Amino acid sequence: MKSDIIQGVKAALLTMSVCCVLYTGAVYAVGFLAADKAEGSLIYEDGKLIGSRLIAQNFTSDRYFHPRPSAVDYNGAGAGGSNLSPYSKEIRERAEKIIALNGGGLPADMVTASGSGLDPHISLDSAMFQAKRVAGSRKLSLDKVAAVIEKHTDSNLKIVNVLELNMALNEVE
Repeated sequence: MKSDIIQGVKAALLTMSVCCVLYTGAVYAVGFLAADKAEGSLIYEDGKLIGSRLIAQNFTSDRYFHPRPSAVDYNGAGAGGSNLSPYSKEIRERAEKIIALNGGGLPADMVTASGSGLDPHISLDSAMFQAKRVAGSRKLSLDKVAAVIEKHTDSNLKIVNVLELNMALNEVE
């Protein structure tokens, strides 16, 4: 009977050390090795936190490319899509504002939120749609802005990370 108790305690200690110490250490090590993703893919400039490669942030200045709308106001603490119909009053009003800023030929992702409301990417079409406004505001040629867009486009998916694109434009000036 006494040996059964000792065997049970040994088994419990072994299980706890494997589950609590070894497993936790292995998960931490994987996170440490993939630190960019584990730490939120944060972008720093001159030691100052600028944003994340994985979470959209709102840009409203004409000097910058604008992201997709966000149903969660770009709050990374929670995600949520929008159930708005493309024919809803809010979407139509949003589309009218964007067309007034950029002109016609509006890509759908400029007026509709992503499923999470936090997608940091826009389509290549959306970037090119905004290029004339950004070039004019920055007093750059459209060709120069288009070259920056092309350089920052994921060629497989034809998407552009808005924060990285805007940071690259700041370096062009």
